[in-house]
Amino acid sequence: MEHVTCCVVGGGPAGVMLSVLLARAGVKVAVLEKHQDFLRDFRGDTVHPSTLRLLDELGLGDRFAALPHRKLEQMRMRIGDETVVAADFGRLRGRHKYIAMVPQWDFLNLLAGSEKLDLRMSTEVTGLRRIGGRVTGVTYRDENGTGELTADLVVACDGRDSVVRRAAGLKPQEFPMPMDVWQVRVPAPSHAERDGRVFGVFTRGQAAVTMDRGDYHQTSYLIRKGEDAALRTRDVEWFRQQLAELFGWDREVLAAIRSWDDVKLLETSMGRLPRWYTDGLLCLGDAAHTMSPVGGVGVNLAVQDAVAAARILAGPLSAGAVSTSDLAKVQKRREFPMRVAQRSQLGEHEMLLRPALDGTLAGVPGPFRMVQRFPALAGVTAYVGGIGVRPEHAPAFARR
Repeated sequence: MEHVTCCVVGGGPAGVMLSVLLARAGVKVAVLEKHQDFLRDFRGDTVHPSTLRLLDELGLGDRFAALPHRKLEQMRMRIGDETVVAADFGRLRGRHKYIAMVPQWDFLNLLAGSEKLDLRMSTEVTGLRRIGGRVTGVTYRDENGTGELTADLVVACDGRDSVVRRAAGLKPQEFPMPMDVWQVRVPAPSHAERDGRVFGVFTRGQAAVTMDRGDYHQTSYLIRKGEDAALRTRDVEWFRQQLAELFGWDREVLAAIRSWDDVKLLETSMGRLPRWYTDGLLCLGDAAHTMSPVGGVGVNLAVQDAVAAARILAGPLSAGAVSTSDLAKVQKRREFPMRVAQRSQLGEHEMLLRPALDGTLAGVPGPFRMVQRFPALAGVTAYVGGIGVRPEHAPAFARR
């Protein structure tokens, strides 16, 4: 039976970052990813200042800077007839005063290529191995058939629909969501100003956010939860008209949306595990706490989870003695910042998104008016969203 010290399930931001850090600590780690590559569109593409700083500490900052990316320096919203600056990253201290927009596959390829990882693509985990009550490894299916892998620790980084979490019998507490999201690419008009901003529009009955990606706008259009099928019975021209009204885009640009096939659905969910671990198993990132798409913080929280887990667990893993108390330390370290982020997202749902979609939005909510009245607060909101509570730094053993 093949054995590794740590088996990471899922090659997303949390899984790959954790594997890189543990590899730098000398831990034998295998990453099992069910897809054959990282090329999946409309994934979290926002790399926040906290993660950019971490890449610098890992000696990867210059390589990341060489990737094609956009720098988003402000988050603006038009709420009703008023435009407000919700966050101004230019007010942050340090080198990175922006959010970097980069395709997630480029980010993951950069991380995975920074170390000689045992990265097993097209390998789908199907279940868990146990001895007594302890998780001792996984069962999997790959191009050669089925197999088993034993490990001192299994780490579930396989996302919001985690197979490993379900196999372990861990059930998240779910929060109601007011919306699902349509995601679509719209070519940038030739005259469009390239100003490095995110722009959201919230009116009575409609809500959408678009991000400047250079030659196109990555656009998220919010619909009420569960209404996707009914709305798709309309001609796609209806959707083009909604975007034209919200953003002022002309017919030539919107003609790129040829049919509903170009409009991808993200069924949103939000929840968290009361307990992130069981004996021999730890959940991180979306497997432990599913985030709303609001603010694009999910990728960065997952990365922060991975950094904390590597720092806390590298020693016990190297010694071959990982206990549930070690796993509990990871949750204790990361639970508070996760709860703060979720509370902030839930507040924005009720303050802005739900009223907009229900058609009851009466004007600019009070907190946004305060930010407009005192512009320095836009730096505070940028810090909370871009750096977060209890930001993690690379452990000494991983720095280059």
